[in-house]
Amino acid sequence: MATGKQTSPRVAKIAAKALANPKTSKTVKTLAGSDLAQAPARKKPAKKKQKG
Repeated sequence: MATGKQTSPRVAKIAAKALANPKTSKTVKTLAGSDLAQAPARKKPAKKKQKG
């Protein structure tokens, strides 16, 4: 990414839904994949420590 811009979380969520839908056209899936590739990585929740 030369411009330093990233896909917003809202757009990334819509793109993920488009990729999951089997009726989505190839063109839309290509664009959705491009959007997700430019989205920031999701942070994994911290694991809780178990007492004991």
